[in-house]
Formats: sequence, C-alpha cells, structure tokens
Amino acid sequence: MPTNLHTSLRQPPFWALLTALLLVYIVWGTTYFATAIALKSMPAIWMNGARFVLAGVVMLAWGLWHGEKLPTARQWRNAALVGGLMVFGAMNLVVFAQKNGIGSGLMATVITTMPMWLALWTRWGGEKVPYTSWIGLALGVAGAALLSLEGDFSANWLGALAAFAAPLCWSMGSYASRRLDLPSPAMAASSEWLAGGAMGLLLSSWLEPHDSLAKVTSTGWLAWAYLLVFGTLIALNAYLWLLKNTSAAVAGSYSFVNPAVALLVGAGFGHEVLTGWVFAALPLIAAALAMILYGPSLVAALTEKKLGRWSANTSTAKKCYQQNS
Repeated sequence: MPTNLHTSLRQPPFWALLTALLLVYIVWGTTYFATAIALKSMPAIWMNGARFVLAGVVMLAWGLWHGEKLPTARQWRNAALVGGLMVFGAMNLVVFAQKNGIGSGLMATVITTMPMWLALWTRWGGEKVPYTSWIGLALGVAGAALLSLEGDFSANWLGALAAFAAPLCWSMGSYASRRLDLPSPAMAASSEWLAGGAMGLLLSSWLEPHDSLAKVTSTGWLAWAYLLVFGTLIALNAYLWLLKNTSAAVAGSYSFVNPAVALLVGAGFGHEVLTGWVFAALPLIAAALAMILYGPSLVAALTEKKLGRWSANTSTAKKCYQQNS
C-alpha cells in the first residue's frame, strides 16, 4: 500500500474518524480468521492472487473515474517491486503459515512486529531513527522471541518461518514504497495489487490443480468475498483515508487492536488454543509499538512534566525563603 501520503490540515468529522477506525480495527482483526475459513477448501495462492487482481481492477476504475492518470512505465516497474514484496510475498507467506497450522490470532500478533523491521530498514537507508524506536525494536525482538515458544510455532517450524518472514516482506515493501517513484494513491494501490496478484495467479496456474476451484464450498466463497470487499476494498481504503486525514500514529493504532480482535475471534469461533506465551509476548509488543509510534512524544511529555514540577518546586522554595528572610 502507498505510505507516502500526507496528513491534511482539515479536521475530519468525529463520526467519520470513528467509523474509519472501527473498520480498520474490527475488519482487519477478523481477516485472519476469514483466511483460515477460506483455506479449508480454496487453493491458497489463487485465493490471494484473484482477490488482489479483482481489487486492483476496481481501484483502477475508481482512479480513472476520479481523473487520475495511468502509471508510467517506470511507475509500473516500481509498483511491481512493491506489490511483489507486499501482496505476493507477505500475503502468501501469511496464507502458507496459516495453512501449516499457525492460528489466526497468533498470526495477527506476529504481524504487529512489522513496524519494528520498518524502523530498521529506515535506519539502514540513511534516515534518522529516534533512539526510542531502537528501544521499541529491542522490546519487539524480545516479544517475538517469546512468541516463538508458542505451541503452534514449536509444532511446525515451516509455518513459524513463514509467519515471521511475512512482516519482513511487508516492511521491505512499505519502505520501498516510500523511496520509489509511484503514482497517485489510488493508482499506486491498484498497480501494486494488480502486479502482486498477477504474480500469484501465475504461480497458482503452475502449482495448484486446475480443478481445485470446483471443490470450494459456499462458506469458502463467502470468506473470500469478505476478504475482497471488506478486508481490501473497504478497510484498506479506510486506512488510506486515515493516513490523509489524521496523524500517522492514530492511523497506525490498528497495530494495537488487531491482535486482540484476532485472538478473541480465533478462540471464540475457531476454538484455537493458546499455551500462554502469547500473553507474555503481547505486552512487550504493545510497548514496542508504543515506543516506535509515540516514543518521542511520550519522552517530551514526561520531560515537560518533570520540568513543570521542578519549576513549581523552585518557585515554592523561593517564596518560602523570601517569607523567612
């Protein structure tokens, strides 16, 4: 997805902000469970490829209708790189991990490590990263280490490897989208989705049986439709709207909420069992995200509070001295 959007100065209506946040919080938190449902009967690679190709066509039509220009050849190439990392690489790794026994709630928790890796790529790319982000990165690594002890991970090392590789791919794609020449937001999204989805469909035609779609259940098609309409076209565009109309910290707050939603849905509807390490890892990951997203502001607020107390104490001491003199 494009990440080079700027926050506008216009304050959006509260109801619009709340609606967009709830869509991103709840819908994205439930997509992991919907993926698990679809995977029971649907070919995994085709599921993602078709979803993003169709979403890309819809976004392309939407962009053209609003007067946006088609990407140049250079922008298509850049979009293919970003889409290859995020749509083809990361999304198929998520599916592969869930296909190999990683629960939906646990998968959502692992994905929250993405901002930590993005901070690392940013630093290696020569951009300044606040020291609070490095503290967050250390906390996140500790949380990821605890997550690796969770039952699903210890039971299937291939699924665990794919689960931890997914946010790495997504973070590299996110960083690349900031540095490369990409078209306007709608065209950037459509070109990335089309490129990444087309890669998936090409691989699916090679690896997956051609008659596999005939075996998809009605429940599987409903789950796929939910991923397409709500997970991609609605929630992702709500996120893009948040990036344009509020701060990056508020827009990125879904990282705190999605794992809780996914864990509740997975345990309540999917009867997923957690051994307990995830509950030890969650506070560390939440603290890591807080330091990465809000670290400088938190430090500034604490510093101002301490300075305010020091100033008040100094003023009180000065008054007492003057009265006693």
